[in-house]
Amino acid sequence: MKRSRFSDSQILAVLKQAEAGKTVPDLCREHGISNATFYKWRAKYGGMDVSEARRLKELESENGKLKKLLAEAHLDIHALKSVFGTKR
Repeated sequence: MKRSRFSDSQILAVLKQAEAGKTVPDLCREHGISNATFYKWRAKYGGMDVSEARRLKELESENGKLKKLLAEAHLDIHALKSVFGTKR
């Protein structure tokens, strides 16, 4: 997965500048991002503080780990069923 050039605090700083009244095209030009990136950030991080954004990242990584564990468990179950067969 592609890693962002911007940290959570930098993203939130850009969004705060937009809330302060700076125009979106000027912000995008200044920070070297596209308009689409800005609006994705606003949809994801809009109204958050830095601590909330960090917590969101932690939860996303934990969720990914849990999904991997669940997928591995399902693979194990499927393998056991194929080896031992089903009930008769």
